[in-house]
Amino acid sequence: MILDSNPSDYFPEHEPVLLGYQARWFNDDSEVKIAEKSRRTGLTWAEAASNVVTASKPKSRGGSNVFYIGSKKEMALEYIAAVGLFAKAFNQLAVAVEEGIFKDEDGNKDILSYTVRFPNTGFKIAALSSRPSNLRGMQGDVVIDEAGFQDSLHEILKAAIALTMWGNRVRIISTHNGVDNEFNQTIQDARAGRNDYSVHRITLGDALADGLFKRICFVNNKPWSQAAEEDWQAKLIKRSPSKEAADEEYFCIPSQSGGAALSRVLIEARMSKEYPVFRLSKDNSFNEWAEHLREAEVRDWCTENLLPALQKLDPTRRHVFGEDFGRLGDLTVIDPMTIEQNLNRTVPFSVELRNIPFRQQEQVLFYIVDRLPNLIGGALDAGGNGMYLAEQARHRYGSNRIKEIKLSESWYLENMPKFKGAFEDATLTIPADDDQLNDLRALQVINGIIRIPKAKTETGANQRHGDSAISKALAYFASFLSNPSAGETIDVAEDDDTYRPDSMNNRRRLVVRIQT
Repeated sequence: MILDSNPSDYFPEHEPVLLGYQARWFNDDSEVKIAEKSRRTGLTWAEAASNVVTASKPKSRGGSNVFYIGSKKEMALEYIAAVGLFAKAFNQLAVAVEEGIFKDEDGNKDILSYTVRFPNTGFKIAALSSRPSNLRGMQGDVVIDEAGFQDSLHEILKAAIALTMWGNRVRIISTHNGVDNEFNQTIQDARAGRNDYSVHRITLGDALADGLFKRICFVNNKPWSQAAEEDWQAKLIKRSPSKEAADEEYFCIPSQSGGAALSRVLIEARMSKEYPVFRLSKDNSFNEWAEHLREAEVRDWCTENLLPALQKLDPTRRHVFGEDFGRLGDLTVIDPMTIEQNLNRTVPFSVELRNIPFRQQEQVLFYIVDRLPNLIGGALDAGGNGMYLAEQARHRYGSNRIKEIKLSESWYLENMPKFKGAFEDATLTIPADDDQLNDLRALQVINGIIRIPKAKTETGANQRHGDSAISKALAYFASFLSNPSAGETIDVAEDDDTYRPDSMNNRRRLVVRIQT
């Protein structure tokens, strides 16, 4: 019988039952969670362990039935075998597997089911061999396995999510099956914030780092070595029919997932001619000017150009900012952002600095941010030389407001879908500008992740590298930061515009007052 499997055949006696990524999935108790994963990484196995715990608990402690939906009989059998294994490992009383027929609602389809019952609680775990048209006759947690290969994930989710009304949970697990597949769209919606699903991403590399191959060696009674692991991975990828297939099967990259992230039409639809772009550019000789002359020059430029735009900002609305740093070649771009009453976001103006010394970049940034009403936060590019300006901003405005961001694949993965979603949902308005449009069009889907490629978008004197796209994405990220401490305000001495970065007078211009 399936329930007679020996647990010691699957995990070593003195090691954790679950590998790191499996444990993270097991411990995530979100109402709805979704995993994009490499093939054969054992996530369904970990889910079976969680399901046994759920069915073994009384209702008063969150116990319930569990319904597993695969796409074929073999998947249901493999899952129910894992359920039996964990029932035995956890010393839970469970009866033998019952084979039966589940009638679909329309009565035209018989679905083979395998059920394990837990007499101590009265709950059951049922594995269905194929997709039912709905789950309305059931009550319990729902596990949707290989969701990317279901005939209609939308219909299954529509029925499954309804069960959360009574406190049940939904788990969605799959490898990818194309960029336009409903599973990938569901993942992208979750990352864009259109739903509150918890998202897990488990590539083959992630699984190996957590010991997958070591566990495979244990189960197959073979010795492990780093060389053997690397050879195993290389052969696995080489045997794939194509690189695209390997990327999809093992690295969570849906096929045909390259190309521009935002279309010209979509970007232009979110642009408004009401909002300006201010540009300050200097030649190399400017850096040789005396400090006080550079300060005076930039102060006059700020007063003439930025102050009128800053004075137009609604003093009742909350504001944030984003900054992408550049010194030689690339631009520094600063984007303030207003959080409107309806929670839409607006970039009321944008500032581009080309070939501007560090001190004067700091001067312009502080001139803007000091005058943003109801400042709740800012995010600055802290990579390379950008670390200096990000650090100075944190010292001036506080670590509770300022986030120093080192752009990485994980940051792009988590935040860029939300930024793209703001364009798609018409909740973001930005200045109308051809150069900045091209920056946004430079955002590419690379290996399934929205980011700026290494190549420049313009060369020569007009060199750009998607700079304003990053600054706006950082501002959008900052707009979701929590408010600073209640009553905390920033007072700026409007009668003293002199910029003195090294003087105590300048430090006293920023007064933090806690109101009780």
